[in-house]
Amino acid sequence: MRIALLSPLPPEQTGIADYAAVWRRALEEQGVSVAAPLSGQPPAASALELGWQLQRVDWSRFELAHAELGGGREREFMALEWLARHQPWLKLTATVHDPERLIWRPPGLPRQWPRWLSQGAALLMDPLTLARERRLAGRLARLVTLTDTGADCLARRMRLPAERVARIPHGNQALPAAPLPPLPPEGPLRLLYFGFIYRGKGIEDLLDALALLQEEPDTRDRVRLTLAGGAAPDIAFGRSGSYLDSLRQHAIRLGLRRNMLDWRLNLPPEQIPALIQAHHTMVLPYRESRKLAWLGQMRGTSGALSWAAACGRGVVCSNARAFAEEAAHGNGEVYPQGDSAALAWALRGLLLEPQRLARHSASAGELGAERAWPSVAAQFRRLFEAVLTERGHD
Repeated sequence: MRIALLSPLPPEQTGIADYAAVWRRALEEQGVSVAAPLSGQPPAASALELGWQLQRVDWSRFELAHAELGGGREREFMALEWLARHQPWLKLTATVHDPERLIWRPPGLPRQWPRWLSQGAALLMDPLTLARERRLAGRLARLVTLTDTGADCLARRMRLPAERVARIPHGNQALPAAPLPPLPPEGPLRLLYFGFIYRGKGIEDLLDALALLQEEPDTRDRVRLTLAGGAAPDIAFGRSGSYLDSLRQHAIRLGLRRNMLDWRLNLPPEQIPALIQAHHTMVLPYRESRKLAWLGQMRGTSGALSWAAACGRGVVCSNARAFAEEAAHGNGEVYPQGDSAALAWALRGLLLEPQRLARHSASAGELGAERAWPSVAAQFRRLFEAVLTERGHD
């Protein structure tokens, strides 16, 4: 089987690029040939330039083209549109990382526009964008989401039969188990935020929750937090200055003691498992964008959650995205997004009942074993084999 992968790939610093690189290796270990025909090409400045790039590819070498869609990825979306028009014999599939939409913004909006103008244009043009998404979705042989919640939402919004949307969970590495650090009260509760560090992740809510715990006699000085992950300049810095500096200033304003916080930025991949396993639980305090709510509901998951499962660590997460589904396996706690008091209460519960940490860890380890990449890649291989035997659905 020969597949063309349309996706960002490292060194681009995005969660989808990281996912696609591991996905590609896992499929190749299943005996599937995966090539990235656009890899190394400069970003196309227009749909016309992208068309020229696509015309130079010998598509007869492939039986199927699979795209990773999400985060407003224009190139992959427009590449699928081009293939649907110019290579109608080629089977097309996509993993949709941010359902219930495929792209969320009109392709081709100038990147240099002010943010307010881009957002206004996206809102005004949304009926046309949604129609374009539905048209492309109708041409895809199969769409894949990482959660059941995402699959249900995507099928409804794209007006597709449920069987055209498959759910295959986020894969993770198969890692040896590691014991939890000493549980409270033998040691502090060690919390880890892990992922790309930029606005909208609710990290301020986590710092606020720590400040609330610091005010209570039975939880004061019993929590340590590590903030770890990617901090690429284009996402950690913006018109309002350095987000990292603003987080540090926020911690100072809250009066958090310096020994409560540790920073591990741009961690080498080989150090990630040891870092996660040095903590009791991962905290993901994401918030859903109020602006995106005008366009739909984002019901994706997070690569950080898959790392937690791989490392046998539980999670404390907000109910944003599809996190509640991902934490419903006995592997964590869920609280209402944006509610720092509720987050503090959930963390306090773990301090006072530390045996829950051990239960979460055991359930996470079982989930990680189920979702090891060989198993997940085999699900994709079977899906592609089924697609290649199907007749056209148009």
